[in-house]
Amino acid sequence: MTEVDFDVVQIRKDFPILNREVNGKPLVYLDNAATSQTPQQVINAIVDYYQNYNANIHRGVHALSQEATDKYEQARQKIQQHFNAAKVHEIIFTSGTTHGINLVANGFSSLLQKGDEVLVSAMEHHSNIVPWQMLCERTGAILKVIPMNEQGELVMETYQNLLSSKTKLVFCNHISNALGTINPIEEIINAAHEVGAAVLIDGAQAAPHIKADVQALDVDFYVVSAHKICGPTGVGMLYGKEEWLKKLPPYQGGGEMIAEVTFEKTTYAELPHKFEAGTPNICGGIAFGAALDYMNTIGFEAIAAYEHQLLDYATTELSKIDGLKIYGTAQNKTSVISFNIEGVHPYDIGTILDKLGIAVRTGHHCAQPIMDFYKIPGTVRASFCFYNTKEEVDALVAGVERAKNMLVG
Repeated sequence: MTEVDFDVVQIRKDFPILNREVNGKPLVYLDNAATSQTPQQVINAIVDYYQNYNANIHRGVHALSQEATDKYEQARQKIQQHFNAAKVHEIIFTSGTTHGINLVANGFSSLLQKGDEVLVSAMEHHSNIVPWQMLCERTGAILKVIPMNEQGELVMETYQNLLSSKTKLVFCNHISNALGTINPIEEIINAAHEVGAAVLIDGAQAAPHIKADVQALDVDFYVVSAHKICGPTGVGMLYGKEEWLKKLPPYQGGGEMIAEVTFEKTTYAELPHKFEAGTPNICGGIAFGAALDYMNTIGFEAIAAYEHQLLDYATTELSKIDGLKIYGTAQNKTSVISFNIEGVHPYDIGTILDKLGIAVRTGHHCAQPIMDFYKIPGTVRASFCFYNTKEEVDALVAGVERAKNMLVG
């Protein structure tokens, strides 16, 4: 695919922030793995809610409440259709991926016993490590790690050997936020199910690039944040198979998640409300649906093809810089490049790039075990989105060269 086939110039017009300057330079935004930018279409949906029908949902008989409820539940249906969940009540609105993971971890506290085993991959975000460590501390379950290799790929042979009748849960990200590796989740899910284990997939980094089909994957839980997919912060979704969601106890108590309350006994609401205590991020949920509408209008196949072109070009050009090492060279990866310059701290490179108007992420990217594996303090991470251009890649390469010359000489 060429840029003629993918009208990136027209697409960029949808994102007002891309017109601004930083430190007197045109903004080159390459921190999309942390959060994507928001198109005008989604901004309009947010403004429309607060200007025209701002009201609490599910509880009011008045017109604004009914309208807000309808829009919110329509967004849930959009999410169901996008991820191909079998039933709309299998979609739980959350505050984001971390909330969804903690909801599941909390629920399994009552299902695990001492000596049960849970598996987590070596390339997880901290939000998919710490909750399981806390779960194991509460239950006496044992946490085991699926190792990775130098290329940033999971060692699947070891994974198969770790699985046993003691394995109750397996957790893995669909795509590594630090390395861009696309993990073989179909194989991971199928193997786990053969020993009777449930699987949670962290789809936060995959959702901007891949349209996951939760039924085809046969995954038990799948979690996503809207702000990675051109939506607002503070909202996300947990998909769970109905059978599992019914087994898990409520995560929080409060309004909306109840059927009947007396001082003697409380009964809980049916799905999805059982897990949605309190007033939700109504506007965020509606905007989440608008963001999926926007991205589906562009098309995920077109997005993936264009971003792969950017990845190949950036990898080739950055590799020409002497002393630059890329971490994460998996055969199957998405548009993320983590790198360092020999003898230079990544923070120093990021600081100089910022002076040039180039936004990248530096540090361990909330994936410290990966950095420990490579024996490095962190990396510079450039993450590309469908609104980025080859010219911005050129600006990045020139900026890294300039930083190297300043810091190394």
